[in-house]
Amino acid sequence: QVQLVESGGGLVQAGGSLRLSCAASGLTFSTYTMAWFRQAPGKEREFVAAISWSTDNEYYADSVKGRFTISRDNSKNTVYLQMNSLKPEDTAVYYCATSKLQYQSVRNTYSRDYEYWGQGTQVTVSS
Repeated sequence: QVQLVESGGGLVQAGGSLRLSCAASGLTFSTYTMAWFRQAPGKEREFVAAISWSTDNEYYADSVKGRFTISRDNSKNTVYLQMNSLKPEDTAVYYCATSKLQYQSVRNTYSRDYEYWGQGTQVTVSS
């Protein structure tokens, strides 16, 4: 079965950086768009970033554009999220997810467009 395992979360001061990783198994990783979502307490899950199966297309939420970078290594079945210039409002549980369809557009930003999810990793940014 498909498994996604996130790692790299933690506590960081505002302005700091973190790098999240998500290791995937049980699927042909290189044919699926991968995305990161996040969910803050009391809020709905929101899209953060997505990267195409071929690595040549990326798409970001306006709130993280210029600060976060999504990347992937298809040889390692892993997707990353480099987060720089972190703000307290970035505090959330971060989830990686696989697209529902192979070769899906990176502009699909709704949770319903994604099939498999990791367990989440907590990111806390202190002011």
